[in-house]
Amino acid sequence: MGPNSTEQKLLEKIRNLPPEKAAEVEDFIDFLTGRENDRRLARAATRLSEDAFAKVWENDEDADYDRL
Repeated sequence: MGPNSTEQKLLEKIRNLPPEKAAEVEDFIDFLTGRENDRRLARAATRLSEDAFAKVWENDEDADYDRL
């Protein structure tokens, strides 16, 4: 079953829903999309901050804490 087949099945199911249920499906899709965007943003922020935090965490003064 290819992506086009899956897409067609989903579209058919959505077409058969009452308008209020179709609106719920749309809200859920928006929620899933937003959640994924939030995850991407968090991963990007983490990657961007790694160098800055490495300068704080990776130093000889704090090396004793690394062994705890």
